[in-house]
Amino acid sequence: MNVHEYQAKGLLREFGVAVPEGILAITPGEAEDAARKLGTKVVVVKAQVHAGGRGKAGGVKLAKSPAEAKQAASEILGMTLHTPQTPPEGKLVRKVYVEAGSDIARELYCAILLDRSVEKMAVVASTEGGMEIEEVAEKTPEKILTVHADPNVGLRDYQVRELGFGLGLSADEIKKFVPFVQGLYRLFMEKDATQVEINPVVVTGAGDILALDGKINFDDNALYRHPDVGELRDAEEEDPRERAAKEIDLAYVGLDGDIGCMVNGAGLAMATLDMITYCGGSPANFLDAGGGADKEKVKEAFKLILRDENVKAILVNIFGGIVRCDLIAEGVVAAAADLGVEVPLVVRLQGTKAEEGRAILAQSDLDITPAETLKEAGEKVVAAVKGGA
Repeated sequence: MNVHEYQAKGLLREFGVAVPEGILAITPGEAEDAARKLGTKVVVVKAQVHAGGRGKAGGVKLAKSPAEAKQAASEILGMTLHTPQTPPEGKLVRKVYVEAGSDIARELYCAILLDRSVEKMAVVASTEGGMEIEEVAEKTPEKILTVHADPNVGLRDYQVRELGFGLGLSADEIKKFVPFVQGLYRLFMEKDATQVEINPVVVTGAGDILALDGKINFDDNALYRHPDVGELRDAEEEDPRERAAKEIDLAYVGLDGDIGCMVNGAGLAMATLDMITYCGGSPANFLDAGGGADKEKVKEAFKLILRDENVKAILVNIFGGIVRCDLIAEGVVAAAADLGVEVPLVVRLQGTKAEEGRAILAQSDLDITPAETLKEAGEKVVAAVKGGA
């Protein structure tokens, strides 16, 4: 789960991480009032969407008076923001964050995430604050510094000081940098975050350390432990298909292809997407129906897939372990009949009760194309799309 910048900064404050003062606004008039309340010579009006790169896309503007803040908000609110992190259709801006301007002397980068390769938390820092970290990693990887924290031991102060010296901070600045990073680490651990990214971290003219931006992602599977975090969810920022999938306990991610997929098991689902691509097709979604898939769940999965108008064919790929293929077959037949599926349908069943499942499909009056292997399934569904085109 993602949160907005203004929400991230509220959490940062809770953990003692310094952030500039700011006020949320949903109208130009509110932005004007916010600038007046902040009382600084300069304020920054920031679009609040779940995406980075807002500044380059025109979603961040400086204002030197309340009137200018109102004008900036009127230009940002209602705009459709297009950045490398938004979907092709962009993101509609519904609110802005009016923040007090900062005396910026230096911009740095800092993030905390899980490094699965070493089973530790990685604290990543760079002198290239304000830049996209992927670009820095590609062009100047030597400017990225990393220390690892064992979750059983925690992040040690000497590790943060090591980063601070690597960033070229002075001794006085490092004294402030250590509690700053430790606050990020405590937030990461205590709130079950998957990423805490501050870009940029600002060193002010007075030597203070501030989080000028904040991006925090949380583990959906741990939200039951953090109802306060769950309340921060903004459903309007989520893909409506993914939101509907969560309501029926399906793992779904919308993609930009034209072959709908229903698979059980995340690994098999990823292999299915790879095979479709290998065969020359383009998947429209990742959908893991899970081990508890039944007739009703299959029907809901079909509904979800068919909500995407780009879908020109559907591939059902089931490996029966816990789930029985005959029950899946009954669900496929019922869903295809009830929903009036008009696009080509390719079904591969292997594992528990697979023979019985194939018989159910064969005895139905529906136009269902069977497949034995994963490659055959990929080739047949891609051929169906190209034949239809």
